Amino acid sequence: MSGMSRNAWLVPLVLLLAVCAAYGNSLHNAYQFDDYNVIVNSAAVHSWSAWYADVAHGLRPLLKLSYTLNWISGPDVWGFHLLNIAVHFLNVLLVYALARRLLVRSPEIVAPGIYGPAMLAALLFAVHPVNTEAITYISGRSMSLMTLFYLAALLAYIKGREDGRALWLYGVSPLLFILAAATKETAVTLPFALVLWEICYTRTASLKNLLRAQGLHWLVFLLLALSLLFHDRYWKLMEFSAGLHSVQVNFYTQLHAMSYLAGQMLLPWRMNIDPDLPVIGSWNQVWRDGVLWLGLAVAGIWHARRWPWLGFALGWFVLQLFPLYVFLPRLDVANDRQLYLAGWVMLLPVATWWAGWFGRGAFRYGLAATLLLTLTGLTLIRNEVYRSEVALWEDTVRNSPHKARSYNNLGYAYYVQGNFALAERSYMTALSLHPDYWLAENNLAVLRNKRQMISVPEE
Repeated sequence: MSGMSRNAWLVPLVLLLAVCAAYGNSLHNAYQFDDYNVIVNSAAVHSWSAWYADVAHGLRPLLKLSYTLNWISGPDVWGFHLLNIAVHFLNVLLVYALARRLLVRSPEIVAPGIYGPAMLAALLFAVHPVNTEAITYISGRSMSLMTLFYLAALLAYIKGREDGRALWLYGVSPLLFILAAATKETAVTLPFALVLWEICYTRTASLKNLLRAQGLHWLVFLLLALSLLFHDRYWKLMEFSAGLHSVQVNFYTQLHAMSYLAGQMLLPWRMNIDPDLPVIGSWNQVWRDGVLWLGLAVAGIWHARRWPWLGFALGWFVLQLFPLYVFLPRLDVANDRQLYLAGWVMLLPVATWWAGWFGRGAFRYGLAATLLLTLTGLTLIRNEVYRSEVALWEDTVRNSPHKARSYNNLGYAYYVQGNFALAERSYMTALSLHPDYWLAENNLAVLRNKRQMISVPEE
């Protein structure tokens, strides 16, 4: 333990090197997709005064503040990427610290031996390509920055509970919760995550004790829920979401989406910024997903005392991906960036089993090194997809060949590039898939008017 303390600086250094190795080639990638709506063409983030004026009626003020900081420092894209990478590095450190806290009670690992599994979990999180959408895609910062405050709030709460630190429990953790919610409103799940931690790791806590420890968090939750409920813009969003589908359809759809996202963790070569996932209206279409998650839930409960990290991991994954989206569904059924907060905890079983099942020596460390190098290589390849809008949407239509929006976005990327023939072909493909797709119709009309104005012959 003392040796680890003397060499504590090695941990952040190794983690920093891993992050730089995985994301160093993303610094000069282009603005993409929503980056134009929320940053490049959004006057609200182009000056301090504009940001301040937007606070009263806008959403996600802390996220917009980070965009403003980048923009006034210079709108060059590398600055935005650099901050995204820095946020990811801080999250990797938090994952390491949380992994140590969560694994220390695992009977498979003798207490001094938690450093290896905790380090492996953090390294896997640092280089896994599923996180590229939250890091390399600039607008993905909404998830990574919220995760920074969310995980820090969780760690502060655990520190306050386990170490008896009132300041961390009643001051630092609720404040970080507020910052997380000011970054992205889906942070409202934090109090439920704290209850999950208590169930898995404390078990003996009474309701009175829980209310004393978490009272401020639930007060923040209540105030946040009320502020969103009476916020005109968010109310309209909630009305729109509620009108999309029934709760039953949302339940089936999100159950399947959760299985898809779990697969993204296990099959890291199939990343896709715009997956083509169906809206599901029948139990017959998702019964296999239901059996899968029911089986995992039973396994988590059955082994709760022996493997508390397994129950926590499964509960956390479901909490972050399921309840909120059942009652407030999105147009996009699932995105890889949702796994940034939900998925890190699923790396704990991998790290624990690595420590317990593969013995010691060269084989175990060689296996870990091979896995980390493979994931790093896949992340570097994925980063290259973001080098231009054309490259991103060409990749997307390969992965979602039946989704009209992907072809429309590819067409617009070709249009901006000046490749009008390929742009028209992409718009036409979008309309063949979705004949009433008004955006593709408008873009196609603009393109044809442009060609007539500059006398470019049609092909």
